[in-house]
Amino acid sequence: MSSEVTELLRQCAADLGLEIDDNNLGRFATFSNELKKWNRKINLTAIRNDRDIVLKHFADSLTLVGCVNKYGSLLDLGSGGGFPAIPLKIVLPKLKIVSVDAVEKKILFQRHAARLLHLSDFTALHVRGEELVKSYASHFDWIVSRAFADLAYFVSLALPLLKDEGCIIAMKGRDGKEEAVAAKKQLAEQGVEVMECIHLKLPVSGDDRYLVLMAKTGARRSG
Repeated sequence: MSSEVTELLRQCAADLGLEIDDNNLGRFATFSNELKKWNRKINLTAIRNDRDIVLKHFADSLTLVGCVNKYGSLLDLGSGGGFPAIPLKIVLPKLKIVSVDAVEKKILFQRHAARLLHLSDFTALHVRGEELVKSYASHFDWIVSRAFADLAYFVSLALPLLKDEGCIIAMKGRDGKEEAVAAKKQLAEQGVEVMECIHLKLPVSGDDRYLVLMAKTGARRSG
């Protein structure tokens, strides 16, 4: 990334209440370069330039930092090219992360990026969400995704993998609050309630982001 784009990332982080040191800025630059390199051969993302990668992938992923803490375990379901999993791991290195996608080439890229960035306690799995319960039943403090349009379906995959006091977080766009309200009855039937809908404006673009925080009914939320 150019110095201009690196400074853009630093400013985006600051807007989100984060400070990124030079070492991690270098990691983000390496990740961006590898993403573009692999994207020329396989379709990881439609976003192809550094500025858009910073604004639409990195800054977007980092909106979660206020909802999780630096310890514990997190699952990213449908992570694609590694979002939000890898940006979160860069800034929260002690957080144990499992990143899952059903497309093998995307997981191969994530494993390559994790090796290159020296990310420990980061596991990228080529598996369908339904298959995770065999190894990860009631395992995670946080389960996140920006890949699912249907909240109830996302919750159906996440719930068997969630600790009793854990939190499910759906990353949504401008209609996120309405989606949460519309899904309230279905979620209640699954034994889940919406704890909070956090509204954010993404840095620079000003695009709306809703983080829909859900927990088992009556449970105390992690974080």
